[in-house]
Amino acid sequence: MATVVCMGVTILDILGRYVTRIPDGQNIDLLDEIRLTVAGTAAGTAVDLAKLDVNVIAMAAVGQDAAGDFIKVTMENHGIDTSCLVRKSTVQTSCTMLPIRPDGSRPALHVPGANGEFSLDDINWDVLAQADFLHYGGTCLMAKMDGLPSVEVLKFAQEHGVTVTWDILGMQRPDLKDLILPGLPYVDYFMPGLEEAAMISGLTDRQDIIKFFLDHGARHTVFKMGGEGSSIAGQGMDEIRLPAFKSNVVDSTGCGDAYCAGFIVGLSLGWDLEQAGRLGSACGGLVITGLGSDAGIVNLEETLAFMNSAETLPMTV
Repeated sequence: MATVVCMGVTILDILGRYVTRIPDGQNIDLLDEIRLTVAGTAAGTAVDLAKLDVNVIAMAAVGQDAAGDFIKVTMENHGIDTSCLVRKSTVQTSCTMLPIRPDGSRPALHVPGANGEFSLDDINWDVLAQADFLHYGGTCLMAKMDGLPSVEVLKFAQEHGVTVTWDILGMQRPDLKDLILPGLPYVDYFMPGLEEAAMISGLTDRQDIIKFFLDHGARHTVFKMGGEGSSIAGQGMDEIRLPAFKSNVVDSTGCGDAYCAGFIVGLSLGWDLEQAGRLGSACGGLVITGLGSDAGIVNLEETLAFMNSAETLPMTV
């Protein structure tokens, strides 16, 4: 069984469905469901990986509060090792309020909290050196890690033979390239959404965007494209285009995190990139059927059954 360190953004999500408006004044609208979930580009992927029978170690920061307690206990209930989860007494746990629209889309109201206080001093380097994979997630929302500290982590992992996957939370800012490009030579699989990749590169054509990141040192690009599926490319290989699976859309929260989890599991099983991408797509296709980033996925066996039986959506681009 592979060991994956999930390092980075860890969030308590508070989700409600379905929200069509914010009530005026002190009025109340009734919802069908409200849930609390462990989420974020590191923690959401960690939960999905644990469900898929991978040994997961969480390396992140939460507050000394009820939200942090919830995250820690929930992770442990999924079998995630939380011994490297640090508690910060000066800030609250990162939280996001997500009013889910009927089409599954979700605006977000976010408190950065403890993610902004996670630093190099919080990393257990010995544990990281022994991992099979590092999934690094959350650049742009980790004030003390973004930029050169992230490069140090990615480089350390590569030097110790750890396979590195990197997902981000893209935000338009003038120094975006400075935060991302220096780390790419130490990354095996750069895994943002295509819209985020376009934002970083300043380009619009997918082939140009792929070339941009490969030219800056990434070994592979893995772009998540929502209903258009995904793209996998690398040095010296043709692009692999994979469709998304047809699913009943409830909430798109965490679908990208789930894709990352499935892709990593596929790699850990020795699958080729196309099959790993299909497992990632299946994970995303399951998560979208329920409320929250931990919905849909039960275990690896049921995920494989879905992957091998579900219909796919047409690709138009």
